[in-house]
Amino acid sequence: MAPYNLKLTVGYDGTGFAGWQVQPGQRTVQGVLEAALGELAGSVTGRPIDRVAVTGAGRTDAGVHAVGQVASVPIDFELAPDRVAAALNARLPNDVFVKDASEVPDSFHARFSAVRRTYAYLMSREESPLWRNRRWFVRHPLDEGAMRRAAEALEGEHDYSSFCVSEERWPRICSVCSVALLGVDWAPLSGEMLMLRVEADRFLRGMVRSIVGTLVDVGRGRTSPEDLAAILEARDRGLAGATAPAHGLYLVSVSYGE
Repeated sequence: MAPYNLKLTVGYDGTGFAGWQVQPGQRTVQGVLEAALGELAGSVTGRPIDRVAVTGAGRTDAGVHAVGQVASVPIDFELAPDRVAAALNARLPNDVFVKDASEVPDSFHARFSAVRRTYAYLMSREESPLWRNRRWFVRHPLDEGAMRRAAEALEGEHDYSSFCVSEERWPRICSVCSVALLGVDWAPLSGEMLMLRVEADRFLRGMVRSIVGTLVDVGRGRTSPEDLAAILEARDRGLAGATAPAHGLYLVSVSYGE
């Protein structure tokens, strides 16, 4: 079997990880996947392989979850994609799972070929030990209507500098994103739960969590829905709300125009 480019769709519970990207001395999703792939490659080829490089569609932060992260990896050993997925799942810890694997053209790149990414953020006013690390417990009543009106101001193509982490700035041209969808709806899950769903062509670091924190301020009446346009235009992180906790955020899917 000739070498080929493999696309993986991966889900993971981010609670026990220091994020996606490999970091020295830290447990990361990319690191766990690369170690499992190296072990698999070594068992198939019969020679030691320390690392098989994996490229992710996005670098989720510590504590952030995924149900549809996408990764690409070059495969140069003789094993079909479905068998790679099964063999990886047998080697991966129980907080990471390969949902799907398929051969893709050599030109496919998990990050640079992506055209859209979708994130969801879960929050609730109901405390639950089962959801402690998977949604944000918000103690205060929230005006959902006001949050939805505020969210409308953030749709479209804008400079989102006001919603990226303050210690990391990009030149203005790199701060422009196109948000196609930003909705706040009830999630058909356990208890009283609100889900904020955001779809865009790209995201700045901390952008979704900054938006969530700002919309929660709107829901609590601390910020007016009419203020969102001015906050966006100011390109000043200090005017937006606090960054929401990582454990409520999920990378839902990545689109490639296929």
